Amino acid sequence: METMLNKVFIAKINELPERLGRTVTIGEKELAVFKLADGEIRVIENRCPHKGGVLAEGMVSGEHVFCPMHDWKISVVDGQVQEPDVGCVQTFEVETVDDRVYVIM
Repeated sequence: METMLNKVFIAKINELPERLGRTVTIGEKELAVFKLADGEIRVIENRCPHKGGVLAEGMVSGEHVFCPMHDWKISVVDGQVQEPDVGCVQTFEVETVDDRVYVIM
């Protein structure tokens, strides 16, 4: 079975606030988009695996976002929840072309 990947435009780089999340909806998926302090752009599933907190509303520190509901620390690089909590969220590949940001679905 062959899987087709879609490259979907989500924002221009200068439209993304640094170290703050933005919610983007693509079809049935709600994503959290983050521009880190180093300019790296990361996209993850927008719901915490604990109680469904909106991760785009969380505080960003380095390569982690803190869920606004119960402060779970989640890597925006690999989606892993940090100990002592457990779980993960889906991550998505990002591609930038000129000043345009795309997520690979």
